[in-house]
Amino acid sequence: MRLLLSLTALALAAAVLAGAGPPSPAKRVGMVIELEADKIDEYKALHADSNPGVRDLLRKYHIRNFSIFLREIGGRWYEFGYYEYTGDDYEGDMARLDAEPRSKEWLRVCDPMQIPLPGEESWAVMDQVYFNE
Repeated sequence: MRLLLSLTALALAAAVLAGAGPPSPAKRVGMVIELEADKIDEYKALHADSNPGVRDLLRKYHIRNFSIFLREIGGRWYEFGYYEYTGDDYEGDMARLDAEPRSKEWLRVCDPMQIPLPGEESWAVMDQVYFNE
């Protein structure tokens, strides 16, 4: 354990001396959108582990731990999405992801299944009010 801590400290010191600095904390993003009730099965199939979808593109643009949860509330279905961004150019990476042809196709299929919350055009980004590491 001590050796591992020493190696970690040494690696961090080397990165700082090389000008890289300590790694920046991940940007955490939570979002919500309604899902058409009659599209639940299709949506789940698209997001099944067996479907590669755009997983590689998410990794390419530094998106990690992307999770989507589904919940019925008052007879309507809502998705809660969460991911962590680990890069250093969020706006640029999101623009490059949006420009990917497979990402455009993925959204062309998924977007019609969703109903944005009032005043939103797509997923509504949520404010983070608590974090416990």
